[in-house]
Amino acid sequence: MANADTAPISRIVAEVAAAFPGERISLGELAQAFGDRGFGLLLLLLLLPGLLPGMATVFGTPLLILGVQMGLGLRVPKLPAILARQTIKRSDLLRLASVSSKGLGRIEKYVKPRPGFFTSPLGERIIGWLTAYVAIMLILPGPGTNGPPAFGNIVMALGLIEHDSIVTGWGVVLTIAGCVFATVMLGLLGWLGLQALGWIF
Repeated sequence: MANADTAPISRIVAEVAAAFPGERISLGELAQAFGDRGFGLLLLLLLLPGLLPGMATVFGTPLLILGVQMGLGLRVPKLPAILARQTIKRSDLLRLASVSSKGLGRIEKYVKPRPGFFTSPLGERIIGWLTAYVAIMLILPGPGTNGPPAFGNIVMALGLIEHDSIVTGWGVVLTIAGCVFATVMLGLLGWLGLQALGWIF
């Protein structure tokens, strides 16, 4: 197990790796093993690939399901069987943790348990609906539109796991900003596409 000085993502991943020593880890096992921390942990694991080119879209659907469940007030994730059976390679998980911890290093230093509005049931519902919107942004194809929403949502997930309302609040702001950027970009691409069709026909 990682010590208290380890960056949160690396520490969380070490905790997961210690609990599941096999080559692959299923999402269903994670949800059951971590109970009320399951939402934050699953969100983090599904969002980390969003920081890497070409990997985000695959994880959009399970992320959308989890976001809606949180938004509806569920306390523990309930994954459909087809998603619960999906697995993650331990090696990929460790690689993603290393990459993301470098990018989130400054934020990770400030994460610690701090109760507040965003650790309340209402705050978690807001996180859930924001996560659902991020998932839609990840599912929809668009150059450069995955990273900003995913980054903000990762910060939210870190705060959620560590019961840190302040860091979660930062994540909410970053997520909203990222979603606005992605929405504008997708809208612009859609408009350009319609204009191109008009020129052709």
